[in-house]
Amino acid sequence: MSDSISPTSLDALPWSEPRVCVVGDVMVDAYMWGHVHRISPEAPVPVVEVSRKEQRVGGAANVVKNLAALGAEVDLISVVGDDQAGRDLTSLLATMCTPHLSLDPSRPTTVKTRVISGGHHVVRVDEESTAEVSSEVSQEALLALKALLNGDLKPDVVILEDYDKGLMTESLVGQIIEACRHADVPVTVDPKLKRFSAYRKVDLFKPNLKELNEGLGLTPPVRPSDREGMSHAVEALMAQLGCERVFVTMGEHGSWIHAPNEDVHHVHIPALPRKVVDVSGAGDTVIAVASLMLASEANAVDVAAVANLAGGWVCERLGVVPITREALETELPRLRKTNISTH
Repeated sequence: MSDSISPTSLDALPWSEPRVCVVGDVMVDAYMWGHVHRISPEAPVPVVEVSRKEQRVGGAANVVKNLAALGAEVDLISVVGDDQAGRDLTSLLATMCTPHLSLDPSRPTTVKTRVISGGHHVVRVDEESTAEVSSEVSQEALLALKALLNGDLKPDVVILEDYDKGLMTESLVGQIIEACRHADVPVTVDPKLKRFSAYRKVDLFKPNLKELNEGLGLTPPVRPSDREGMSHAVEALMAQLGCERVFVTMGEHGSWIHAPNEDVHHVHIPALPRKVVDVSGAGDTVIAVASLMLASEANAVDVAAVANLAGGWVCERLGVVPITREALETELPRLRKTNISTH
């Protein structure tokens, strides 16, 4: 059984000059555009004649890009290799945040190169190491965070962005959460399955539906239409992690927020009608907006509703496009027409 609840009545975003610290795996998203006119004589593969190249920030750095576009001051803690890609990425990041990057000569900077012809991906080439970083690199990251937590530029929220590229070891994750709790700074998490259960006692845990099912080992997987199954799954996850809020994103089915300490119980927020063009980067936008809302002490329903709105906006744009504060505020009136329900 479900009951409708009043949709959010926000007419402006609640944050003003927030400070955010992002800790996580960064990468270069490289693109090559070109044309295919022939097949290689060496193997039955197309030959792409490249006409344009571009490098963009990816991984946790795309969360940073969204935060900066939304008006936040951002510190980024991560690791890069001692290579040209690392230098390129450092230069790109310096325009949007204060980077605190460990230099690790033993690993390459992660680069994902996409070759595109005629609007289609021909191939993707990944250059990376997914091995865990050394204890020295972990300690350097932790010390950088503690310096921020104890300094004059203390963040309003810390976002942990795990792309399973080696920085977010279980030990480092635990120490970060402990340090933030001691400093009374909320922690939000965009998890990966490998360390799903390491993110204990965080303030907001944001898996997508696939991660929820796989993280809990649900067979068969729970579906968005199964409201009772969703409720049981979310409660099982909350019991396992001891977190304050579970926020599940479900694509075209909207999102689900459960925050019993705020008296918010299993609220389903449907997705607004959208012409979906590209879902790339939507998850990064969602965690960025949810974290800013949480840092502004917004209630859990508004946290999820506004983040859900921002993710939908991004899906209407081709490519990885960050949302701006102005664009998101223009979207806010649409929330008043949203049929939000609790189960």
